[in-house]
Amino acid sequence: MAGPEHEAKGNLMIKVGIIVASTRPGRVGDSVGRWVLDEAKGQGGAQFELVDLMDYDLPQLDEPVPALMSADYSRPHTRRWAEKVGSLDAFVFVTPEYNHSFPGILKNALDFLYHEWGNKSAGFVGYGMEGAGRAIQHLRSTMAALGIADVRHHVALQMHHDFIDFKELKPRVHQNDAVSTMLEDVIAWGRALRPLRDS
Repeated sequence: MAGPEHEAKGNLMIKVGIIVASTRPGRVGDSVGRWVLDEAKGQGGAQFELVDLMDYDLPQLDEPVPALMSADYSRPHTRRWAEKVGSLDAFVFVTPEYNHSFPGILKNALDFLYHEWGNKSAGFVGYGMEGAGRAIQHLRSTMAALGIADVRHHVALQMHHDFIDFKELKPRVHQNDAVSTMLEDVIAWGRALRPLRDS
């Protein structure tokens, strides 16, 4: 039988960042992010926060040394971004689909860092005319390169069915269950990978 110490370790909270990956004027990504955050309130084992790329104002990648080679960042904006990502145990990427892929602003934000991403888990909430499946598929490839364990289940919001006039989010009932399933996976994997992050 597991003792109290073992149980306490097993119940350690993880921190999950819900990353809003669009900075376009008139975007709906911020409302989607807030919806995910509201849905996450019923999940145990994790603390959630909204991380909006709009708030970080990252320029085009301007670090002289690739992040894979060194985490000794030279730019204040990189250090600020690294501190936020490094403080998190898992991620939910809220992404639109632009021309069959995810936004360049998100790729740029991912490329700024390397070590801060590794041995963490990630889930996806996509939105677009067809649910952003291709954007999510491309993100999965990038997750592999960064050492992030992406979970199988994702959420696919369709502009015709989950929004009013393509602007106001009104998700169908089954989308709430989809978010819950994805978040459960993200939390489970985020906790399972903790020993690798702590080593």
